[in-house]
Amino acid sequence: MTEAPRKITDDPYGAWHLIRRLVMEQASAYWRRYALAFGLMAIAAAATSGSAFLLGKVINQAYVDRDLQGIMFWSVVTLVVFSLKGAATYGQSVILTQIKNAILANNQRRMFHKLMSESIGFFSQRHSSEFLARLTAGANSVTEVLNLLINAIGRDLLSLIGLVIVMVVQDPFMALFGLLVAPPAAFVVRKLVKRVKGLALTQFTGNAQILETMQESLQGIRTVKAFSLEKTMSDRIDANIAAVQANADKMAKVSNRSSPLMETLGGFAVAASLMYGGYRVVATGATPGEFFSFLTAFLLAYEPAKRLARLNIELNSGLVGARMLLEIIDSPPSEPDDSHKPALQLTEARVEFDHVSFAYRPDEPVLNAMSFVAEPGKMTALVGPSGGGKSTVLALLLRLYEVQSGEIRIDGQSTSTVSRESLRRQTAYVGQDVYLFRDTVRANIAFGKLGATEDEIVAAAKAACAHDFIMGFPLGYDTPVGEHGAQLSGGQRQRIAVARALLRDAPIVLLDEATAALDSESEKLVQEAIDRLARGRTTIVIAHRLHTIMHADSILVVEAGEIVEQGRHDDLLRRSGRYASFFRLQQRHATPLAPADATA
Repeated sequence: MTEAPRKITDDPYGAWHLIRRLVMEQASAYWRRYALAFGLMAIAAAATSGSAFLLGKVINQAYVDRDLQGIMFWSVVTLVVFSLKGAATYGQSVILTQIKNAILANNQRRMFHKLMSESIGFFSQRHSSEFLARLTAGANSVTEVLNLLINAIGRDLLSLIGLVIVMVVQDPFMALFGLLVAPPAAFVVRKLVKRVKGLALTQFTGNAQILETMQESLQGIRTVKAFSLEKTMSDRIDANIAAVQANADKMAKVSNRSSPLMETLGGFAVAASLMYGGYRVVATGATPGEFFSFLTAFLLAYEPAKRLARLNIELNSGLVGARMLLEIIDSPPSEPDDSHKPALQLTEARVEFDHVSFAYRPDEPVLNAMSFVAEPGKMTALVGPSGGGKSTVLALLLRLYEVQSGEIRIDGQSTSTVSRESLRRQTAYVGQDVYLFRDTVRANIAFGKLGATEDEIVAAAKAACAHDFIMGFPLGYDTPVGEHGAQLSGGQRQRIAVARALLRDAPIVLLDEATAALDSESEKLVQEAIDRLARGRTTIVIAHRLHTIMHADSILVVEAGEIVEQGRHDDLLRRSGRYASFFRLQQRHATPLAPADATA
């Protein structure tokens, strides 16, 4: 059975479908302003056509009628026409730019809001530079496509129609001859479109790779410097840039292949018009005004005709970027809005994992029917080797990922049946890799509770042992922290993170190796702040340094996604099991600090 031929509308991201979507979904909201711009374009097109017609009048008044008064009159009319064209062109340019800016801003908002509705798993499969490329190039491409369409119809097509009318009025035969240029030009352009689409997609991918290398090199500049990777990263971005440059050169060659044909065909048409027009003036007594008017209209029509001939190439190039944007916006959110679900209502903040299983990849389980209870107001510690599933426990509790089997309950309410926002509002999280936004110290603490007062921020900083070092900065709480908090030490970043969590005042506290990367002095200060944070709250803590959780109410030893031991510190040591082995191993490798030299 033969397969039915594909229609032009079958591909949801084909040129026809995309153009229809952009017009109906994006441009339709601004149809009144587009109509005004279109009207101004019509005035400018009429003025362009009128100027060609008026030139013939002036020529005839000067060389045929020799009427000085007529020359003055038509010259003034020409001035008015050109002034009108200038005003109309200015007006439509401003209107189109304002519409472009509005659509660009709207698409940037849509893209960002869509990304905020995606899960952690969605981002783990892609590089962040891809989204930057889609956000910038994609949003710009949408406005470029719409501007190409409105300019092609309102400016170029109307101008061409008006100038063709002038040509037909002056000499129908020469006008018909001039229009014979169009079919061969359209045939050549059609052949180039498919090639241009492929090159445009390669260009987009190449630019994304440049962004990726640039972003990784700058964000990992410490590693780059420490391992002398400057030349390696420079070679990598040189290769990316060279590939993009080569592709851009191909694009330039392909997209401009129509120009030689258009110029040659235009040259033939102009030469023929000159010969035929000159013959009519000399041999048949036609007025020179008709000849000059026709020739002017023909030459003025050449540029809009050339732009219309290239329209398909430029549209398909722009539609590649539009597709990159819409593919993300159209995809179903991996973390769909669940604000319609009931809010989490806490009484004790008792957390229960009931036979919870989870895997990031098929056939590679991370948690295997894990069950445990974190009692309200107490500290539950998760310890064990890396890769055992400890951090996954916190991720599932925050619903950064969804449980695949089993159930997580808080005060008897399944976390899957309540809204994510209400769940996360009841939790405070501090991780090993603290993320601080490029803002002030005050703003980063205040993110824990939007609208917090100055007194609340300061109180949280004091409780987190951060107030003293903050006030040691010349700008105090107004001190910028730099990108990712690069202007602060590791211990300072951690204490600001604890202050942020304290300000949140949530009944459930999640700590993911919050002191693992700190020196002993910083660890002591951060641990003191964490003790204040955990006091009276249901706390689940992941610990690498076991001495930091010796006082925990319950210690769970996690291996291969299962809890192999559970109890308090002293009980687990007496059992001489896995926990005792971990603890003794750390004690054996711990090197006590040498006492300071009193004479130093």
